Amino acid sequence: MSQLIRAHVFISGRVQGVGYRFATVDTASQLGLSGWVRNLPDGRVEAVFEGAQEVVEEMIRWCHQGPPAAIVKDIVVEYTEPEGLRRFDVRR
Repeated sequence: MSQLIRAHVFISGRVQGVGYRFATVDTASQLGLSGWVRNLPDGRVEAVFEGAQEVVEEMIRWCHQGPPAAIVKDIVVEYTEPEGLRRFDVRR
């Protein structure tokens, strides 16, 4: 059993208006991760992923590409203690 981790991720580039949040929900849910995703006023997307370390790392790798219309310029990842989130959804 892998260690549970929490990654707080900020994605910048052309990541709003391209379906990034909904693709993130789909991908994270398929991987069995908990957390949330939302757009920020400055044009970035913010997300939190909680789950097994290797699965969270896989999700972060996905974030570097995102959905087909996205152009990801940069990703900042901060690791913190998991809060025990139960599902994955969009926050507003």
